[in-house]
Amino acid sequence: MYGYTKANMSYEIPKKIVLIAASTGGPGQIEKIIKALPKLNDTSIVIAQHMVVGFMDSFAKRLDEDPTNSIFAANDKTYLVSSGIYVCSGYTRVSRDSNGIIFSKKDSKINTFNPDINYIFSSFLPFTKDIKFLSVILTGIGADGVEACKALQENGSLCLTETQQSAIVDGMPSRARKEIQNIKVLDIKEIVEEIREFCS
Repeated sequence: MYGYTKANMSYEIPKKIVLIAASTGGPGQIEKIIKALPKLNDTSIVIAQHMVVGFMDSFAKRLDEDPTNSIFAANDKTYLVSSGIYVCSGYTRVSRDSNGIIFSKKDSKINTFNPDINYIFSSFLPFTKDIKFLSVILTGIGADGVEACKALQENGSLCLTETQQSAIVDGMPSRARKEIQNIKVLDIKEIVEEIREFCS
C-alpha cells in the first residue's frame, strides 16, 4: 500500500536498512530489486532515485504494484516503519524523536538533485551503532551519494556498486569504485541477490 505514517504512536526501529542510490538508468534496476525482495522482516529500504519532481509519485506507485512489501513516500513527518520501503524526494533527512525515526523534507531551489542523495544518506550516520546498513550505488551520472556511502562504510556499513559493464551510465559507480575503499563491485543480478540475502 502506498501510504503514510502518523505521529500519534511509536514505531519499531528496524534492525537493518538498505540504502539505494541511483540516477540515470536507475528506475528499471530498482524495479528488479523491489520485485526480487522477500517479505521484509526487521529490515527497511530507503530509495534515493534522481527524478523530476512530477514523476516521483508515479514511480513510487509503479513500485507498489508488487504487493509483497509496502511502499511509502518519505514525506515530511513520515515515520520510518520497520519492514517498509521508502521513496525519497526533495531535501530529505532522518532524525529520531520519542516515537521513532522520522523523515523531514523540504523543497530547495539551491539543490542540484532531486533528491540529494548525500544529504539523506549522511543523516543515517548517527544510527550506524544500532542498525546494520547496506548502501548501494547504482547507475547514474555524477557522484551524488558517493561521499555519504564512503562515510557509512567507514562506520561499518557494507557498500556495493555496479561493474562498468552492468551500469547503464557508469558515472556514480565509477566514482564509487575509485573513492570507496574495498567497495564490493557486482553486476546488477549479483546486487539483487546480495540485497535479498541481506534482507533475509
